[in-house]
Amino acid sequence: MPQKLLFIFLLLIAPCFVAVGQESGQEQKRLVYFTDKANSPYTLQQPLVFLSQKALDRRQSQSIALQERDLPVNPAYVAALKQQEVTVWYTSKWFNAAVVQCSDQKLTEIESLPFVKTTKTLNRLAFPTGNTLQSITQQETATYSTGERTTLVKEDYGRAFHQSDMLGVVNLHNAGYKGAGKTIAVFDAGFPGVNNINAFSHLFQNGQIKGTFDFVLKQDNVYGANSHGTSVLSTMAAFEPGKMIGTAFEANYLLLRTEDAASEHNIEEINWLLAAEYADSAGADVINSSLGYNVFDSPSRSYTYSEMDGNTTLVAKAADVAAAVGMLVVTSAGNEGNGGWRYIASPADADSVLAVGAVDSLGIKASFSSFGPSADGQIKPDVVALGQKVYFLNTAGNVTKGNGTSFAGPIIAGFAASLWQANPSKNNYEIIQLLRQSSSQATNPDNSIGYGIPNYSRSITSLAKLPAIDKVLITNPVSDKPVVLILGQNWQRQLLEVQVLDITGKVVHKERILKPEQEQRINLQPQFLSSGLYLCRITSASGAATTVRFIKL
Repeated sequence: MPQKLLFIFLLLIAPCFVAVGQESGQEQKRLVYFTDKANSPYTLQQPLVFLSQKALDRRQSQSIALQERDLPVNPAYVAALKQQEVTVWYTSKWFNAAVVQCSDQKLTEIESLPFVKTTKTLNRLAFPTGNTLQSITQQETATYSTGERTTLVKEDYGRAFHQSDMLGVVNLHNAGYKGAGKTIAVFDAGFPGVNNINAFSHLFQNGQIKGTFDFVLKQDNVYGANSHGTSVLSTMAAFEPGKMIGTAFEANYLLLRTEDAASEHNIEEINWLLAAEYADSAGADVINSSLGYNVFDSPSRSYTYSEMDGNTTLVAKAADVAAAVGMLVVTSAGNEGNGGWRYIASPADADSVLAVGAVDSLGIKASFSSFGPSADGQIKPDVVALGQKVYFLNTAGNVTKGNGTSFAGPIIAGFAASLWQANPSKNNYEIIQLLRQSSSQATNPDNSIGYGIPNYSRSITSLAKLPAIDKVLITNPVSDKPVVLILGQNWQRQLLEVQVLDITGKVVHKERILKPEQEQRINLQPQFLSSGLYLCRITSASGAATTVRFIKL
């Protein structure tokens, strides 16, 4: 069963493209990888040409250096593709590739071009059908407030109170942290009604919608198609006291349609990639993706469980790069727990994402919530939230309820954004670790509910276990000599796990160190590493974690 939209109802950037017509003959979408970015007009010395200031600020705050992957593709290569009389829909800087539409015969000609490295066929559909767009005229709505009260109470959250209170969100909000200043990019299948629903009116009145784009239909209007995104968004962004309040109603939002609910092909993984690049360029802090991929429509090849290893699928690779540039990627684990597949779907398997499973109102695993581990042995899901009998808004603005990790994921994403607002000095990896460490079974995680249910009150205690990032230093830059960690006192004489990841998030080295000293040599063999940026993630037996970066010359 395709994962696609990870829910079950109870009651029921600047893209590069040209206009296209109907599909003819054997024309299909293809991903064309380029060999390099040589002789490009873009340069790392002028980043504001291709990244926003907010994107640069996010990198600077997390000590993330600009890399060649941040540069757009060489426009000369794109122009050469167009000269082949093919339609170029998009380009991807992270994959150094272009999405084109062409026949098999034309593809053979493209593959012979000197700047083309390889290609991949993405789907059999040149242009989706069956999408119904609604009017984007915004209604004038009343501004909802709590009057003169500054404290939110149970009644303000309406029937959605428990799904927030389970995480301590009410206390987090009343401490002044409601997601303000953070930007959440929502990847989904459509957002019909969002521009007309009272509970979302504050987003428009306060300028909290920072961007929209439909990567399926190639347009700015996202207020149509499938209602799944509307429901997902409401668990984070809704603010109508007495009816429903979401977990990050003061955050900014990017609404990005990546999913065509009518079909399932690899093109949707590439839509996800393009949306992640858009989110990065726009300065997003958090990505919420209530989507998962494992089974595709014929003739596309489905993935196997062995490929849920965090490094194989297109979407997992994209998610790890998104994390590498400083965004917190929150993804739903999947709804196959009582199905034939049973396990998580991608990108929940990615090394650097926060995968979210579902529990019921008593904190017991929902039977449908997918199990871990990932194929490479990672504990999955990472954490859980309410996903059975969750309350959300439908396209009419009415509160309804349903099941799915689709809802557990965004509830956590909003919570994480608000928690990050409360801890602005932390990087995305440290926020993931804080969420794990503040969860109900942090000391005994499993592949059913991961580290358990996180909670704001426990996060305050857990912060003391998160040493400052400058308490761990690493040899930098690295050449061919031994790599040494300089460990602060809190990191010494306890079991440590050390992971080294490349810029895609792939784990290239892992080891455990028993009772390390202040200067601890690690068994990394740098001569076998390619030149570039790497992350070194250190986790202690007590649950503390930090990440440092180094350059391999």
